[in-house]
Amino acid sequence: MSVKSRRAALTAAIFLMATSAIGPGFITQTATFTTKLGAAFAFAILSSIVIDFVVQLNIWRIVTLTRMRASDLANAAIPGSGYLLAILVIVGGLFFNIGNIGGTGLGINAMVGLDPKIGGAISAVLSIGIFLSKRAGMAIDRFIIFAGILMIALTLYVAIASGPPVGEALFQTFLPATIDFATITTIVGGTVGGYITYSGAHRLLDKGTVGIENLSAVNRAALTGIAVTGVMRYVLFLAVLGVVASGAVIDVSGKGANPAAQAFQAAAGDVGMRIFGIILWAAAITSVIGAAYTSVSFLTIFKQDISERARNIATVIFIAVSLFFYVIITTPPAQMLVFVGGLNGLILPIGLSIFIYAAWARSDLMGGYRYPRWLLVLGVLACALTWYMGYKSIGPIFALLSA
Repeated sequence: MSVKSRRAALTAAIFLMATSAIGPGFITQTATFTTKLGAAFAFAILSSIVIDFVVQLNIWRIVTLTRMRASDLANAAIPGSGYLLAILVIVGGLFFNIGNIGGTGLGINAMVGLDPKIGGAISAVLSIGIFLSKRAGMAIDRFIIFAGILMIALTLYVAIASGPPVGEALFQTFLPATIDFATITTIVGGTVGGYITYSGAHRLLDKGTVGIENLSAVNRAALTGIAVTGVMRYVLFLAVLGVVASGAVIDVSGKGANPAAQAFQAAAGDVGMRIFGIILWAAAITSVIGAAYTSVSFLTIFKQDISERARNIATVIFIAVSLFFYVIITTPPAQMLVFVGGLNGLILPIGLSIFIYAAWARSDLMGGYRYPRWLLVLGVLACALTWYMGYKSIGPIFALLSA
C-alpha cells in the first residue's frame, strides 16, 4: 500500500469512528442529560472519553494485528462466541440505525420544517444510493470526512454563541455534583458501544492497513480519532450547557420533543436552529452509513466468501429494513435515540471481554506479538467497569421505551 493510500485509509477510519461516535444519539443524549444534570454531565463526558480510549486502542490494535474481523476473532478465541457477538452487534446496529434515520428526519425538520418521517425516508434513500454507486468505497470516505469537518465547525460556532460557564464545567468534569450510572452507560453506548466499537477497525481491515508494520500508524489514527471525538463531545456539551445555564427551558419529555434543536435555537435563534439541522443531519446520515456498513461486515461469520458487491447489496437491504421499522414504530425519534445508546452500552462489555481474553490468552492469533501489559490491564479495568455500569443501568435503560 502506498503512503497516500494508507493515509487516506487512516483518515477515513478516523472520521468513520468520529462521526459514528458523535451521531444523532450522542447529540440528543447530550441535550437531554445536560438539561437534567447541568454541569455535572461533564463527568459523564470525561468517563466516555476515557473508556473510549481504552476500548478503541485495544480493538483497533487487535483487529489489525490478527487481520480478522471481530466476529471471526471471537470465534477463534472462544468457539461460538463470534456468532453471539455478530447477532448482538447486528441487532444493536439495526436498532441504532432506526434511531439514526430518525435523526436525519429530525435534522431535516429543523432545517426546513419537513415532516421527520419524510425527511428520514429521503435520507435513507440517499444512503442507499451511495452504497449502490460503482465507487461506493471512495464516495463513503469522502462524504464522511466532509460531514465530520462541517459538524465540528458549526458546533464550535454555536458553543461560542451560547456563552457557557466554562469554569463550572471544568470543575464538575472531575468533581461532579451527581454521578448517574445509567447516564454514563447510555452516553458510552452512544459513543463506543455496539457497532461503533468496530467501525474504524473494520474499515482499516478492508483497506489493508494491517499487521505489525502498520501498528504505529494504527495507534496514531486511533488516538487522533479519540481526540477528535473528545473535543467534539465537549464542545457540544458546552453549547447546550450555555443554554441551560441561561435559564432557557428545554423540553426533554420525549413526547415528540427535539431537545438539541431547542438548545441550538435558544443559543443562536432561527439561524441556530438551521445550523443544528445541518449538524444533526450530517451526524445522522454518516451514522446510518457507518451502522449499516459495520453491522453488515459481521455477516462474514455466517458466510466467508461474500463479494464486495454482495455486501453493498446486503447493506442496502439493512438500511431499507431500518427505514421500514422507523416508519412503523411510534416511539418518538429523540426518545429512541437515547434508548439505543443505552442498549449498545449493554452490548459493549460482551465484545470487549472477548477481545481482552484473546489479547491475554491467545497471542498465537496475533503472530506471537507481545501485547503491552499496561494496555491489557486498562482493558480489564474497562471490562469490569462497563459490566458494573450495565448491571446498574439495565432497568432504567429499558424503562425509556415506556417513558
